[in-house]
Amino acid sequence: MQASTRDQLVSDWVAERFPNQSVQITPASADASFRRYFRLTWPDGTTRILMDAPPEKEDCKPFIHVAGLLAKADLAAPRILDKDLAQGFLVLTDLGRIGYLDALNADLSLADLLMRPVLDTLIQWQQASTAATLPPYDAALLRRELELFPEWFIGRHLGIELTDEDKIMLDRTFKFLINSALNQPKVFVHRDFMPRNLMLVENAERLTPGIIDFQDAVYGPITYDVVSLFRDAFISWEEEQELDWVVRYWEKARAVGLPVREDFGDFWREYELMGLQRHLKVLGIFCRLKYRDGKEKYSEDLPRFMNYARKTASRYLQLKPLLNLLDRLEGNTEQIGYRHK
Repeated sequence: MQASTRDQLVSDWVAERFPNQSVQITPASADASFRRYFRLTWPDGTTRILMDAPPEKEDCKPFIHVAGLLAKADLAAPRILDKDLAQGFLVLTDLGRIGYLDALNADLSLADLLMRPVLDTLIQWQQASTAATLPPYDAALLRRELELFPEWFIGRHLGIELTDEDKIMLDRTFKFLINSALNQPKVFVHRDFMPRNLMLVENAERLTPGIIDFQDAVYGPITYDVVSLFRDAFISWEEEQELDWVVRYWEKARAVGLPVREDFGDFWREYELMGLQRHLKVLGIFCRLKYRDGKEKYSEDLPRFMNYARKTASRYLQLKPLLNLLDRLEGNTEQIGYRHK
């Protein structure tokens, strides 16, 4: 269905669902999928969010399921007020207009003030974890994600065909990263827990991070959401600041009995290796968004992820062959507009 036809369907659905109420419809946001979000505003100032998820492209059921888990954990997240799964519409509570990423970009001096409450939110989410409630973050899923890196970043974006030796090396590296992930204690994993998917909840009594874009949640490695938060897609931190926050998370997690490693060095190693799995995946995903889906803006952040990947690969003996490959690839990246800094 074309956008204009879908736009008309949105208007007709709102008019039918809320007859004679003069509801104003304005774009709220969009994401990397086919979902769109609109803000519905009533004459008295009341607002709601309408999720538009074309059923032939998106399945609303995982969103509904995870929203229920977040509500049960007493976390700030959109609550579902109405649904029409046949046409792909959900009416949600409105967390507000200010995203964490916008707030941080506006004033980085507020970073510590803003980020510390997120640690408590993440721990509260992880404490709610129960097995068999969400899909497992298993070896097959981890592998599928990693394969996006050679397919879309190396093959499609850089136009490079890997040698058989390179393919063997990548397979060995992927197994190393997957084994590290699978050996970690398991909790609920948002899978994209970063400032772009956090909101400053309006009208809250205290600073409250609201969680959005949670429909891909799984049950998996405890470090995943931590490294997603601090080695972010759209904002980077000095390692001293990153380390401070990660230590604070680790101390808080231990204090409430979450199954983090007793030794921080062991936790940090798993954190870094988990981050590398995510960063290789995202290098592939951002290229797929550009070439398959026509969403070019994401490729602007490819250098950030190459930097993350190189930093981790340079620190572990098992990853030296990967670092050598990244060095070779980097010789091809300068001519297409980005380089390692």
